[in-house]
Amino acid sequence: MFCAMKITEDVRAYAAAHGLDSDDALAAGLEEKATEFQKSGGDLYR
Repeated sequence: MFCAMKITEDVRAYAAAHGLDSDDALAAGLEEKATEFQKSGGDLYR
């Protein structure tokens, strides 16, 4: 499976699990990752 196809599949699954449409799922997922990044110290390289 191509990477883009896997990402699309993951976004759709996330959206379905959280009752969101694809655009809202992308925004929510990015927000989750941003919070996770900040909690881990916000360093690009460890």
